[in-house]
Amino acid sequence: MKIIIGSASKELGKSIVNKLNIQSSIVQVSRFADGEMNVHVKDDVYDQEVYIIQSISSPANDNLMELLLTIDTVKRLGAKRITTIIPYYGYSRQDRTIKNNNMQSALGAKLAANLIQTAGTSSVAVIDLHSNQIEGFFDVPITNLSCFEVFVESTHTENLAIVAPDVGAIGRARAFAKTLEKEHKIKLSDEIIIIDKYREKAGTSQVMNIVGEVTSKNCVIVDDIVDSGGTLCNAASALKSYGARSVISCVTHSVLSGNAVEKICSSSLDKLVITDTILHKLEKTGKIKVVSIANILTRFIQGDKDAN
Repeated sequence: MKIIIGSASKELGKSIVNKLNIQSSIVQVSRFADGEMNVHVKDDVYDQEVYIIQSISSPANDNLMELLLTIDTVKRLGAKRITTIIPYYGYSRQDRTIKNNNMQSALGAKLAANLIQTAGTSSVAVIDLHSNQIEGFFDVPITNLSCFEVFVESTHTENLAIVAPDVGAIGRARAFAKTLEKEHKIKLSDEIIIIDKYREKAGTSQVMNIVGEVTSKNCVIVDDIVDSGGTLCNAASALKSYGARSVISCVTHSVLSGNAVEKICSSSLDKLVITDTILHKLEKTGKIKVVSIANILTRFIQGDKDAN
């Protein structure tokens, strides 16, 4: 078995190979003068099971291209099987076409899937896809792993309320509630709180209605991606205004673009718990906690290897 760690997942990859007690393969990523990328794999991977770990995070285009070139290199070196582990599947928010004013968007999540398959991967594993329909964009086996287990330790169970930040997130919130039910023998999944967001008209402030009772509750907002942080901060403020005792959020993928960190640190949110699917060099703050998914991916690799 060989493990190749991409540039976007170096810290996470190191944790995984340490847990597996193996050395990662040596990879050299270089660029031509015009910015064109090149990838060299120095290990002998002929007839080997190869696992490539690379998030498609910022800079997404570069990291996607590095992943494609790495898969192609390993394929040309004669690997027996290539499993591509993508902790954060960039372009996942482009999981449907949008038609507006005689214009239409691309289906970016599908295109990225096609590119990864064409490069030569045998199978794919991801963490917490933005939508389950993306699994159908792949013609190779895909495993969508949940990271809820790493959020359980950060969640207090007294007077708990699980919150879906919008109607589309109800399924994710209920799945997390069921994880907590199993762990703590409590009943939660029948009482999901929903934030109903809308704008009266373009250019006006977003209105947030809370569906469910949150007075004196310790609220946990569950989501897959936090980007600018604006909606999350507004949701925390709305929950507090409806009487919530505390508000934390457990979010898998921390894009945290622009001034998101500053916005979150000055918001009504008591804590944001994120995973290391995306690497950030965050200054120490009491409001943001990073938990690792290394154990989840290590178990996946061990189980996948044994199954093949």
